[in-house]
Amino acid sequence: MYQVKTYNAIVQAGFDRFTDQYQINQTDDADAYLIRSVNLHEQELPQNLKVIVRAGAGFNNVPIDRATANGTAVFTTPGSNANAVKELMVAMLIAASRNLFAAADYAAHNSGADISKRTEHDKTKFNGQELLGKTLAVIGVGHVGSLVANAASQLGMKVVAYDPYLSSDAAWRISTDIHRAKTLATALKKADYVTIHVPKNEETTGMIGAKAFAAMKDGVTVFNFARGGIVNNTEMLKALDSGHAKGYYTDFGSDEILNRKDVIITPHIGGSTGEAETNGAVQGAETIMDYLETGNVQNSVNLPNLQAPFGTPYRITVMHQNIPNMVGQIATILANANINIENMSNAAKDKVAYTIIDVKHLQKQDANIIDQLNAIQAVYRARLIKK
Repeated sequence: MYQVKTYNAIVQAGFDRFTDQYQINQTDDADAYLIRSVNLHEQELPQNLKVIVRAGAGFNNVPIDRATANGTAVFTTPGSNANAVKELMVAMLIAASRNLFAAADYAAHNSGADISKRTEHDKTKFNGQELLGKTLAVIGVGHVGSLVANAASQLGMKVVAYDPYLSSDAAWRISTDIHRAKTLATALKKADYVTIHVPKNEETTGMIGAKAFAAMKDGVTVFNFARGGIVNNTEMLKALDSGHAKGYYTDFGSDEILNRKDVIITPHIGGSTGEAETNGAVQGAETIMDYLETGNVQNSVNLPNLQAPFGTPYRITVMHQNIPNMVGQIATILANANINIENMSNAAKDKVAYTIIDVKHLQKQDANIIDQLNAIQAVYRARLIKK
């Protein structure tokens, strides 16, 4: 029986996906966490915790290094809220181009006997522009960015895409009509609108800063529905105050950008739809079950993708440091116990490696094999899975 602990509100569809081998919120000493936005940085991770799944694309609320040291695999559910974020982004793009927020605010405060006359006189203050023929720079064309790029292209916009993480042509999900820029500066150069859809990490924090703004033309409008901190707010305000930028639309508020007419902030609602929450919960439950029952890995933050058919009665998985002779040490322990390896797979991601070993036969005296593997200094966690 596996134990799962949840944080935040996880929709029932996610719970319904678990089989009767799983108990939900029966203990804090869980095998798995299924979370959304709870901050785990100040919390102790149980030694028994094998997997954390964040129902969503971001993972800055999870202490990755501590999870790795604990032998805990961390997963996200990429793509589960992609359509929701795309639809909000397209809505904001249209709203920005037509000055809808300012116009709606004016209309809400316009009263008196001569409303119609004053409206006809004042409406030119809110003249906008059509998106047709305008240029949109999409920075990051993963699950969300590719949808935004394709939707903007369908609206008749000229779309320039740049992604520092996608090199293979097969990884680009964008229409062939969309231009692929080789550098960030090239993507930004002619853009009327810039939208950001990259993950937040050390490389992308502050990515849209002084250098990026210098590459943009006057009158640009910037959108950030990815993560707070990717756009440098100080530089954003400088661009707005100088008139270099026309407006900033973001899902991530902070004190320095509050109470400005040229900044529109939504309260982190990009993925807040019933459909997105259902998708994330279901995908999260399936990820937990797949990892606990097969050891296979896909969409992990701290482990490499590694999947192998589970065709033997037993499977041993080892999460370990990516250093020389680890596979040799693991194989030697099995050989000394006279355990034959039917299949072995290994992959690495940065400083962490992961090994899957399938065996047909284990004897009672082999019960301490997992303890021996866990005793290797560079092993984070070894597990035995019975089919």
